[in-house]
Amino acid sequence: MAGPGLTELSTRAREIFRLVVEGYIASGHPVGSRTLAGSGGVALSPASIRSVLQELQDAGLLAAPHTSAGRMPTEVGLRLFVDGIMQVAEPSAADRAQIERGLAEGGTIEAALAAASSALSDLSAAAGVVMVPRREVRLAQVSFVPLGQGRALVVLVGDDGSVENRVIDLPGSASAVTLEQAGNYLTARVAGRTLGEALQLIRAEIAGGRSALDTASAALVERGLAVWSRDAAQRPVLVVRGQANLLDEAALGDIERVRQLLDELESAEAIAGVLDAAREADSARIFIGSENRLFSLSGSSVIAAPWRDGEGRVVGVVGVIGPTRLNYARVVPMVDFTAQSLSRIITQDGFGRK
Repeated sequence: MAGPGLTELSTRAREIFRLVVEGYIASGHPVGSRTLAGSGGVALSPASIRSVLQELQDAGLLAAPHTSAGRMPTEVGLRLFVDGIMQVAEPSAADRAQIERGLAEGGTIEAALAAASSALSDLSAAAGVVMVPRREVRLAQVSFVPLGQGRALVVLVGDDGSVENRVIDLPGSASAVTLEQAGNYLTARVAGRTLGEALQLIRAEIAGGRSALDTASAALVERGLAVWSRDAAQRPVLVVRGQANLLDEAALGDIERVRQLLDELESAEAIAGVLDAAREADSARIFIGSENRLFSLSGSSVIAAPWRDGEGRVVGVVGVIGPTRLNYARVVPMVDFTAQSLSRIITQDGFGRK
């Protein structure tokens, strides 16, 4: 359900809607007409407020969990609030100091990521999550070993001495000479590059007709690199801190939702997929409830932002996972600040090499 836009709401309806959402985020409980009338923020009678609340409910922005209860925002309502009403400020000096203090104590990149996750968990009262960057080894040598029956073993040796072996299917015309030619060509052209950089280079040369390989060798090179790259991309590593923070007083009233969320947090690969969706963003992205498939059952929200290396390339994502009543206005700038801090320290000479 799309719901109306802000321009379709009257000034009175927009103000009452804002107060309901902010009250719900603060307390975790539905907000009633008497609460709104008694807060002094609305110069209307409870009866008039109830009429506006019903209009907002009919529009799909609010919901009433019980007949006699107050209202709480729907996922559509939360999205409207986040995109059009919420005022985001810079993190407080205390929040910034806590994040930076944790990162400064890290030492290694792994420790810094754990510290970032813990700091976000503590400050947001939710689960802090960091996707650790994949360590891309730079290639030193590439070779192909024939296995017979149209298959070959790709051997990729990194400059750190690591070895990766992958079995690939061969084009029908690939001979032992073709295998040797492809290996020699790759070693000469891609030594010192990461696998991703090597794949990009070879694809560009093949597409531009600059490659010295014949058609069979080109297909072989393309397959060998793509297989290994795809495998590496499927092994993300996550740092998760603060699952216990999800068990707050309001959440205990819906223990099944919390149990579902904790189960989802055990699925590292699936969480990495959600965080990976934030990689192309310039700043924090917000996924509310069913906007991401992983957390559609528990009705949880994700706030995530990418962090980058010294060359501006995205190498990881940091974020927070919690109930949809997260304090978005406070957490969004904290996540952005943490991502910026990680980007800054990852570029420092020698960081993460201890």
